[in-house]
Amino acid sequence: MRYYSITLAEIVVLAITATAQQSPKPVEDSTQGSDAPIANPGRPTISTPATLTPIGYFQLETGLLSAWTSPEFSSQTSINEVVKFAVSRRIELLAGIEPIAHSRVGAESGDSAGGVSLGIQAMLFPGEGAKPTISGSYFHSVYGGHAPDLDIGSSTNSVLLLASADIKTFHYDANLFFNEVVNDPVRRGQFGQSLSVSHPLTTRFGLSGEIWNFTQPFIRDNAIGNLWALSYSSRKDLVFDAGFDRGLTNTSTQWEVFVGFTYLAPHRMFRR
Repeated sequence: MRYYSITLAEIVVLAITATAQQSPKPVEDSTQGSDAPIANPGRPTISTPATLTPIGYFQLETGLLSAWTSPEFSSQTSINEVVKFAVSRRIELLAGIEPIAHSRVGAESGDSAGGVSLGIQAMLFPGEGAKPTISGSYFHSVYGGHAPDLDIGSSTNSVLLLASADIKTFHYDANLFFNEVVNDPVRRGQFGQSLSVSHPLTTRFGLSGEIWNFTQPFIRDNAIGNLWALSYSSRKDLVFDAGFDRGLTNTSTQWEVFVGFTYLAPHRMFRR
């Protein structure tokens, strides 16, 4: 597992420092004006874009996730929500919520509330085209919830380094994670890397592939997975997605299937 961790870290570093030609211009949507704000989806990949959402607009990322064969449960279906709001060109506020999860552990099943996390993301170095945008973010868990965790677990505090750029017709998001995980009374550090690469198939459809790795400090192992997703841009402010994630180690959640959408609210909350 150490080999996978080192290799993935090298890929992330190479992606952050890569340079190439400028990316193509976004496709115009005939149903909306050319100056209409454009949604910037962070789901369904683990990787989060380093670029921020349009200033002054709420962006809602809603999804349904079903997972099977994980260290803490036999199966689980949950609803997840991420709310983003950029207050300036450099600062974005975030909230992650899991309202409910239905889990089965052996012969027993039940419904439980998931966790709630609040965060802030700051753009450190703006980029364009192949020049990467670099950002940093911080999350804190304000409510841990009672639902069983996936293979990654739940972090009390998280610090992320994010990079995003376009290389010809490909877009990548690369993240480095530094998490604090707690198993009372023990606190340990968790480290992770993720690299997501997307490519447009048509003017509205896109395909994303991702490789990710997280250490599991309490069992001294690694969770590694491979994610694939298809997206459909119905409008500039509405993007649907569906896909699956396959765990690659015995301590990973073996299968995850998800559907969801990203919606950018049409009205700006304040003038820039």
